[in-house]
Amino acid sequence: MKQKKRSRRILWGLLALVVLLLFWAASEHRLRPAYIGIARLENRIKGIDGISSASLAKVKGDARRHSRFIRSGFGLWGEAREAPEANWDDFVEITEIVPDAILEIRYYSTYNFVGTRIDGYRQPVALLTRAAAEALRAVSDELMAKGYRLKIYDAYRPQRAVDHFVRWAADIPDTLMKAYFYPDLDKSVLFDQLYIMEKSGHTRGSTVDLTLFDMATEKEVDMGGTFDWFGPESHPDFCGDPDAGIFNGDNHESPAGRSITPEQFANRMILREAMVRHGFKALDSEWWHFTLADEPYPDTYFTFPVHSLK
Repeated sequence: MKQKKRSRRILWGLLALVVLLLFWAASEHRLRPAYIGIARLENRIKGIDGISSASLAKVKGDARRHSRFIRSGFGLWGEAREAPEANWDDFVEITEIVPDAILEIRYYSTYNFVGTRIDGYRQPVALLTRAAAEALRAVSDELMAKGYRLKIYDAYRPQRAVDHFVRWAADIPDTLMKAYFYPDLDKSVLFDQLYIMEKSGHTRGSTVDLTLFDMATEKEVDMGGTFDWFGPESHPDFCGDPDAGIFNGDNHESPAGRSITPEQFANRMILREAMVRHGFKALDSEWWHFTLADEPYPDTYFTFPVHSLK
């Protein structure tokens, strides 16, 4: 009898160990490389070199779903559900689709208007919905032929990052980066003038902040103003008519009498016209900000952090 009880305890112990190992192995970041490896092997057997972007997205989605299924107890306790805003299956890293893009993810660094890394930016990568990334690839192809590369400052932005901005804007005494990003404004007006809002188009996954990089000079193109400058100088219609692409020098809205040159205005137009031509719409307050006109998630504000999807 004692021997039978001991054997039963050993059996249950082994079963518990197997379950723990399954849960350990079933995390998405462990399943994903295995699934990708299997997909590459299957392609190799078929005589196909590598794996397409579409197939890669499907494999990643399978790994994510199977991980949730295993961790829910193989469905014994119901289907493992995840809120739509936490699901990144339809997102890609920009550099997977636009390999020539240069990344300078400002909110991962401390060089931004807050002066610290922003919540939710775990790695210096740029994410977009696949639809937006494919449209951006068309922009890149056009501008590469003209001697430019795209430089990305920000793309998908999780809601927790927006919440960080809101907390910072409410902390009026914190003006660490004022001299660099809003020297002409009192911080107390940032909410009223809509520089900081509780929701951002970036959080829907199809908005990107970017500029041009000149391959001949190996420098950023001079746009006459820095990314995230709070002021009318950042408006696309500052000193010109962006719809007509005409410079007029009208700088009366600048509180400090700042201006931009015809060349700087023309540089802004090069970026704007290429983005609009390939399906993006511009924002009337920021020359660097564009949203895919036919964005796939117009009502979803995503919450997952910015991190590598590989």
